[in-house]
Amino acid sequence: MTFPALFVHDTAPRVRIRRISADDLPSDGDTLVRVAWSGINYKDALAVKGHAPIIRGALPFIPGIDLSGEILETSADEWRTGDCVLQTGWGLGETQWGAYSGVQRVHARHLVRLPTGLSSKHAMIAGTAGFTAVLAVIALEEAGITPESGDIVVTGASGGVGTFAVMALAHAGYRVVASSGSASNQEYLESMGASRVMDRSILEAGAARPLDSGHWAGAIDTVGGTTLEALISQTARHGCVAACGLVGGEQFSSTVYPFILRGIRLQGIDSNTCPNIVRRKVWKRIAVLTSVYDFDSLAEEVPFGDIEGACKRILAGGHAGRMIVSPSEAAG
Repeated sequence: MTFPALFVHDTAPRVRIRRISADDLPSDGDTLVRVAWSGINYKDALAVKGHAPIIRGALPFIPGIDLSGEILETSADEWRTGDCVLQTGWGLGETQWGAYSGVQRVHARHLVRLPTGLSSKHAMIAGTAGFTAVLAVIALEEAGITPESGDIVVTGASGGVGTFAVMALAHAGYRVVASSGSASNQEYLESMGASRVMDRSILEAGAARPLDSGHWAGAIDTVGGTTLEALISQTARHGCVAACGLVGGEQFSSTVYPFILRGIRLQGIDSNTCPNIVRRKVWKRIAVLTSVYDFDSLAEEVPFGDIEGACKRILAGGHAGRMIVSPSEAAG
């Protein structure tokens, strides 16, 4: 059996698709998965186009940080042929060959069983973006932030993580303020559950102040940089900022005042090495969201041969919603 796989090379052309077999896959791994669906994330776009050192394995390399599908064979006691599974994180598409392949060999310990009510396709419409967003919502909950605490702001709300953060917060009963640089996405964000949509420049107006007025009971920041600076300054007493992105910059500056005068919390969100016990909890919550929201309307299905073009569009900005691809469908 052969199947298509997308390889990133260190010589031109950088991106090449060729047919391979299971024998060509790395031997490190105990489980073969037929990859039904994968997502095209911002990190994937960086990897495919070489705009950041995402890939830390030897080239040529197969990217793709999310996968869902069916086990073809395994030597792990806890799994059986035909089990429907997913994997996000654990170096997939970064240190280990990733999802842009009709079949991939992975480690069974990194797999999560698809929960009841969640299809392989809908799992990848959520993908790392939805997974990270729900992790951030849980972080706010564990910090004691309730719907009664006040407004929750989501930055980069038009992006993948931001969209799912708005959705998950609204479903949990929070009043959500969506911050976005794309004014045309107001109706879209309101349909996801945003109570109010504001231009990101309004939020950043307070970025230079060590301690601004406390507007937010909590925040989910997908941007970083000066946006994160503003959120820390503007978070109300005993609030929490969940940080999970860096598209606006990997560095930020702050004073201790928000922390020692207001007792706010800055919580990092690590979706890569999150323990499986937490992963199962998150995916069950995502399964519930699929019964409330029309997930199919959130995603664009990209042909396998158009992954590189989709990555270009993501990096160019302005794209709302998710992109997904079906490697096994391309296998024929």
